[in-house]
Amino acid sequence: MFVLSASPSAFSSAIFISATSSRVSSVTLSSSKLFAASVRFAGKRSFACPCFLAMAELVKDKEASSSSSSSATSVSSSGVSAVASGSTSESKEPSYSRAFLNARTEEEILAGIRKEEEAGRLPPTVASGMEELYHNYKNAILQSGNPKADEIVLSNMAAALDRIFFEVEDPFVFPPYHKALREPFDYYLFGQNYIRPLIDFSNSYVGNISIFSEMEEKLKQGHNIVLMSNHQTEADPAVIALLLESTNPQFAEKITYVAGDRVVTDPLCKPFSMGRNLLCVYSKKHMFDVPELAEMKRKANTRSLKEMALLLRGGSQIVWIAPSGGRDRPDPVTGEWYPAPFDASSVDNMRRLVEHSGAPGHIYPLALLCHDIMPPPLQVEKEIGEKRIISFHGVGVSVAPAISFSEIAVSHERSEEKAKETYKEAFYGSIAEQYNVLKSAIHGKQGLKSSSPNVSLSQPWT
Repeated sequence: MFVLSASPSAFSSAIFISATSSRVSSVTLSSSKLFAASVRFAGKRSFACPCFLAMAELVKDKEASSSSSSSATSVSSSGVSAVASGSTSESKEPSYSRAFLNARTEEEILAGIRKEEEAGRLPPTVASGMEELYHNYKNAILQSGNPKADEIVLSNMAAALDRIFFEVEDPFVFPPYHKALREPFDYYLFGQNYIRPLIDFSNSYVGNISIFSEMEEKLKQGHNIVLMSNHQTEADPAVIALLLESTNPQFAEKITYVAGDRVVTDPLCKPFSMGRNLLCVYSKKHMFDVPELAEMKRKANTRSLKEMALLLRGGSQIVWIAPSGGRDRPDPVTGEWYPAPFDASSVDNMRRLVEHSGAPGHIYPLALLCHDIMPPPLQVEKEIGEKRIISFHGVGVSVAPAISFSEIAVSHERSEEKAKETYKEAFYGSIAEQYNVLKSAIHGKQGLKSSSPNVSLSQPWT
């Protein structure tokens, strides 16, 4: 859950490429902003996230890229979270209160939240958020009709609250490029098992499953893959991985998500974010929430841009990015959901990074429909700590063939700006088309009959 929030906003601002130190000092924020502190990149747990905003200029540094593969871990289909799955000893982590893991009933879990708040170890805002999260998750799992609902709620929420409390006591720092933490605690599997019971797989679909296999083959050949996507919920990465779990699990685990600062600063999000590969950015939407931090955010964004350039130079990378700069939201008048508009400069700058990486690259349009399981607030909020509404529902993911800028540019030889706009519209149009097919299948209850000439739906887990 809560793995991704606001992706980078439109990558249209100028990049400030300059020598930066390995330490970013931030200003302590008010209690409503929670836990701002200096950032250290020596592996020691700390807080705050250095991130990036724009890609108007390509990075020219000559450092060699390094990559490491994360181990594939089998995932139980029970929906019950394993606290430390198949990794080395949990005892390697710092000693801290195990109040929630030791709880055996709902009453003990809720009493544990109140106890830690009264002891001053949990800020009141975090404590209330944890209690609200428990009740909302419980109600969603009960909606599913799962005969093991009570067991799932107790197990998954005990693990989630334990990890949230751990982050409050000993906050973790996200570097510009964060590799998913798989041991001694497997945060990836933790997130998968938490979201799995929220998905109605009988009413969920994958579009064009063969293209996911095509992309996987290109990765093996050293090519880079970029997924240009709409963005619906904090759980998007888990949804993608769960729907591809039976066919392309390693592909899903390898994805690096361009993630906004909200999911690496909100204590309820952080444990879920820690299980994903992330390129951390500060979204333009929140760049000036605290004016005195704006310059620090810009510099941090530059470091993240350099990390992306280095990754792509190494080849065999999958990068997910939402050029809308945030989550989709319903029309305020009609209440209808649709993919948020894309920014042409965001799309074009991502293209330029891929083209200048030195490795073959392909950019694919990816559509997500999953807003029901965890819809965002109706309006963009400045404060950390949004209300989490959770439901049991069908979801969908679909991908279409890669879109080539060179082919589009041929018909716009006299206007580069027109070519960029057409390129952006090609991605958005493809995603909107795929989204409508998923919407017909899931919300319209048309199922596989919703398949179209361009979008072939399937349920590979059946």
